[in-house]
Amino acid sequence: MSHHGVGLRAVTRSVAFLTAGVLAVPVLSACSGEEDEVSRPLAGQDIAPAARAELADGGTLRWAVDSLPQTLNTFQADADATTTRIAQAVLPSMYRLDVNGRPVRNADFLESAKVVETEPKQVVLYKLHQQAVWSDGREIGAADFAAQWRALSGKDSAYWTARNAGYDRIEKVQRGANDLEVKVTFSRPYADWKSLFSPLYPKDVMGTPDSFNDGARRKLKVTAGPFHLKKIAKADGDVVLVRNPRWWGRTPRLDGIVLHAVPRDKRAEALAAQKVDVAEIDPAEAERIVLAARGKSTPLQGPGAALTPGRALRSWALAHGSDKEAAKVETSARRKQRDAFTRQTEQQRALSAFEVRKSLEPAYTQLALNGADGPLADERVRRAVARALDREEIAGLVLKPLGLPAVPVGSHLALSGQAAYADNSGALGGQDTDEAEALLADAGWVEGGPLGKQQKKEMEKEGERGEKAAGGEGKKSGPDKSAKPAKPAKPSASSSASAKEDDGTYVVGGDDDKPYGEPVREERPDRGEKKSLAQDGKQYVRKHPEQGGAPGAYAPKGTAAPAGAAAGALAKDGKPLTLRFVLPSGPGSATLRAVGDRIARMLDRVGIRTAVTKVSDDSYFKDHIASGQYDLALYSWPASAFPATDARPIYAKPVPAADGSLNVEQNYTRVGTDQVDHLFDQAIATLDERKSASLVRKADARIWAAGGSIPLFQRPQLTAVRKTVANLGAFGFQTPLYEDMGFLKKGATSGSKPSPRP
Repeated sequence: MSHHGVGLRAVTRSVAFLTAGVLAVPVLSACSGEEDEVSRPLAGQDIAPAARAELADGGTLRWAVDSLPQTLNTFQADADATTTRIAQAVLPSMYRLDVNGRPVRNADFLESAKVVETEPKQVVLYKLHQQAVWSDGREIGAADFAAQWRALSGKDSAYWTARNAGYDRIEKVQRGANDLEVKVTFSRPYADWKSLFSPLYPKDVMGTPDSFNDGARRKLKVTAGPFHLKKIAKADGDVVLVRNPRWWGRTPRLDGIVLHAVPRDKRAEALAAQKVDVAEIDPAEAERIVLAARGKSTPLQGPGAALTPGRALRSWALAHGSDKEAAKVETSARRKQRDAFTRQTEQQRALSAFEVRKSLEPAYTQLALNGADGPLADERVRRAVARALDREEIAGLVLKPLGLPAVPVGSHLALSGQAAYADNSGALGGQDTDEAEALLADAGWVEGGPLGKQQKKEMEKEGERGEKAAGGEGKKSGPDKSAKPAKPAKPSASSSASAKEDDGTYVVGGDDDKPYGEPVREERPDRGEKKSLAQDGKQYVRKHPEQGGAPGAYAPKGTAAPAGAAAGALAKDGKPLTLRFVLPSGPGSATLRAVGDRIARMLDRVGIRTAVTKVSDDSYFKDHIASGQYDLALYSWPASAFPATDARPIYAKPVPAADGSLNVEQNYTRVGTDQVDHLFDQAIATLDERKSASLVRKADARIWAAGGSIPLFQRPQLTAVRKTVANLGAFGFQTPLYEDMGFLKKGATSGSKPSPRP
């Protein structure tokens, strides 16, 4: 899967129907009674569990990561997934996540923690493990808690912090009855207090702005986990972790862990070359490993796979020279093909030592609808987009080929298994073409509406859509000479994308059997609509519910349109209804592009056209999503065990800043309401966990109703792991237990019950 996701804690971070000016959503009251039901994760973790007795003592595990960390301080803006992985292995955490994505006490550091007072103020008492010490021998204590609070409180701007949520509610941190007790008093009630002090840094890092800003970027002199940071070898692309000799918990089975930087598109090669033992991979690499385990090879990929290079070059030589010259060219091509086949066969043989462990990642992919301006500033159009989508079909496109549960995500704020989860998608409604068309008609978008001259020309060219790639600056790129010509596709009731053939005819539909196809679209110039804000979530009364776009399709003259084909193009006030759909172009983003293609087809059926622009991975988020240069976009959010804290910046109503700009925090859709903000405020101040979760569910239902973003599917988690490695793989929600990872003893097999935690 593509890694176009956003870290929640790494940055400052016709159920629904219309009445006169009021949105009535029946499911908002107690969430249909689901608040008392306990959901379960859609997929269990896959880590080849084994008892510690079955693991060899020693060995170094090599684990692929995307890149070396820019900082080792998780509270800085440029912290990334590698920063988090290192912190989990070498630093204290008061709470960790279990298999259901819920916080549980970390017994290695914390004997107990509870709210001991609520009046006049909330007080939490932490009792630390009596053997918990830093790697320099000093006891972990109140001084470390106090230093972290002061650094992250937001009161001293000299600390370059990315976030201070929760810490800004603390009034004071004190030593308790003894050195093992820490007493934290809050100025305001804080429901998510379990999110604090995880990880916990030593006072040496948090004590001064200089040490916070620069002291922990490239090194951590003092740690307190099962492993210790030995070095970062930049030239080798390695982060080296070794056993912590002062660790008081269960002795790690591994001598060390090396985190090795490997680009996503080079993972299979690194595995085959024995450079790494573990790597998160994309579906294409997963397929290779599965085939390798069966003793099969994969066909040669790229140009010439269908027409052999020898034949292609021979044809060229015959057209430009002699048959003798063609023979030489063909011989050279065959030699190259043979060498490539030999290399691939050797790689497949090496990959047979690995297996794919799969689950669902604690993150979901959404379709974001930018409500700041253009057609999507109208809530009716956003709702029409949502009603046009078959989320089950989209989830199946991504997850069914991988053998994972293809269940659409029903919440913006939690995933199945977590305490706050409930399927609130009914607040917006499911797929309904008639309803989508009626909403568009009510918003004034009708088939054959009046167009200006320029718009007429664009509409006439609608069938001649060609794929366009754009970089960070939006420059046009040249044609892809290595791309295969598109195959004519059969008409399909579930597909209605159109492409222009050389003979002037149009092909209706696409190859639905290939889940990772590419969209074929052309970017339209910016429409220049007057900007407006959609954060108030205004409601509208449908004036003409019977209106809707007539069905149709782009096809050769005389061709009958299949069921589900594209509707006629819609227009309003002289402008066609065309939405800018921005997608990443990188090698790890094929799945997002396939999903984008399927969404575009679904929108075609209700008369909404899309102009797809592909941009580089580096510029995708920074230059397009964060800056609001899009109408539609696909990206992911990780699940949080503390949604009242972590999700609020994502859905908070944007407010004007002093300089006239719009402060959106992390709400890149620019859609928010006062109601949602109020529910978050209530949830975060409610210490009763069940009541707080209920408020979060109500906030989620209203987020659905506003139509700013549409959760689609939980992302697949595919991990290639050497078959002899146990207690490691696709963890799902759970925080990894680094001390329990290891290599199986000779003759031992995974699948035995892991050793119980003390």
